[in-house]
Amino acid sequence: MSRDREALVMAAALTTTGLLHFASPRPFDRIVPRSLPGKPRTWTYVSGVAELAVAAAVAVPATRRLGGLAAAGLFAAVFPANVKMAVDWRHQSAGRRAIAYGRLPMQVPLVLWALRVARSAT
Repeated sequence: MSRDREALVMAAALTTTGLLHFASPRPFDRIVPRSLPGKPRTWTYVSGVAELAVAAAVAVPATRRLGGLAAAGLFAAVFPANVKMAVDWRHQSAGRRAIAYGRLPMQVPLVLWALRVARSAT
């Protein structure tokens, strides 16, 4: 995959997820760690805005390096939410547990992908 295409695929994925934070915020609210101050919905919206901003930065060649680095940070920052989901779903069906537990190791390739996008920026 070309470096521009790879960046645009990442931007599209971040845009989709960012928009989902507003279109369907409830699932995101549920995985906001309780240790964060304020209301979960606020964090859902803040993270949605962050994903949209990072998507825009990744999509534009002039800001792609910074966007890729920001995406790596964002993917690392949402890891506690994935841990909360895994803990909360530990007594769910095998399928739901597989989804929740499967999200945990997926953060590593996402961070590596974002760093690759940042490095490939010209």
